[in-house]
Amino acid sequence: MTESASTGPLAGILVADFSRILAGPYATMLLADLGADVVKVEGPGGDDTRTWMPPVRDGISTYYLGVNRGKRSIALDLRDEADAVLARELARRADVVIENFKPGGLAKYGLDYDAVRATNPSVVYTSISGFGSGAGKDVPGYDLMVQAISGLMSLTGDPDGPPYRAGISVFDVMAGNHATIGILAALRHRDAAGQGQHVEVNLLSSALTGLVNHSSAYVAGGTVPYRMGNAHPSVFPYEPLPTADNDLIITAANDKQFRKLCEVLGIPEIADDPRFARNADRTERREELRPILAGQLRKRGALEWFDLLVAAGVPSGPINTIDGGFAMAQRFELDPVVEVGGVPGTRHPIRFSETPVSYHLPPPRLDEHGDDLRKWLEEQG
Repeated sequence: MTESASTGPLAGILVADFSRILAGPYATMLLADLGADVVKVEGPGGDDTRTWMPPVRDGISTYYLGVNRGKRSIALDLRDEADAVLARELARRADVVIENFKPGGLAKYGLDYDAVRATNPSVVYTSISGFGSGAGKDVPGYDLMVQAISGLMSLTGDPDGPPYRAGISVFDVMAGNHATIGILAALRHRDAAGQGQHVEVNLLSSALTGLVNHSSAYVAGGTVPYRMGNAHPSVFPYEPLPTADNDLIITAANDKQFRKLCEVLGIPEIADDPRFARNADRTERREELRPILAGQLRKRGALEWFDLLVAAGVPSGPINTIDGGFAMAQRFELDPVVEVGGVPGTRHPIRFSETPVSYHLPPPRLDEHGDDLRKWLEEQG
């Protein structure tokens, strides 16, 4: 079998991907972009996200397309012993195995960490779960559940309104990133010590570390934060403010930025007002300061203020829809869209000066590479 033609810092690394839906596939797409040879193992019905539509492109779920480029697909029914043998052989040869079954769920197929390590002691075996492999191992892990359980939803929404979920599966993506970091660190250890290991990531732990200052407010300060709409508990201005047309995000997070903001708005004296001299003062007196800033901002539109404020070094931004976000990225010469095999996708977020990422395969059709992979696994078994 000819391996997928790829370049990048992970070229030559074989990843056996037994994950599905979002966290695992997102991680393995990042690895594929970095040059790894990712073999996506799917059940007979395929990854669940193949059916998550609309929206679609050419009859294929865009959800699936968004996290599965760069991979080869083989459909294996692990309940069938012949297919399970092939799956175990793939795991034996892999540098990395990644799975997001319920903890212990792969043991009956001989694909759990202990079984794979017995034939492949240098493997980096990565498990993603909702709540870990301890007392929470039997609790199904879905992003929305973790948004609720972690406390994120209590932080999202208006103070006097109901809690809200984030607009994306934020902790699936975060766990996928953490899995990628863990894999890269474990590969570094394997290169140095010749030893594989089990890397475990769970959505709840990713969520709690991802709540950063809010987690620290509780753990270090004994304070339970609560939702404040778009306001920040420790900084002002750091929220949307009204202009002549649309709201504009302004994040003057230090005294220097606040002074520049006041200069651009034509009210430099406000920066010298002792009521607003320091961030702590501005945060405490935000209800006094907000109408002063809003009164000036209503004299121009959001995009006009954006250009003026950014030129002065004041962080700000219009509140875009997704198309506007891509347009802004294009304006900044970030080239946010890549096309692979006729399928457009979002560019990998990391740029390398010496080992650029590789977009070598479009998202695969179910079992698209199955014949070649089966032949390879059987002939060299």
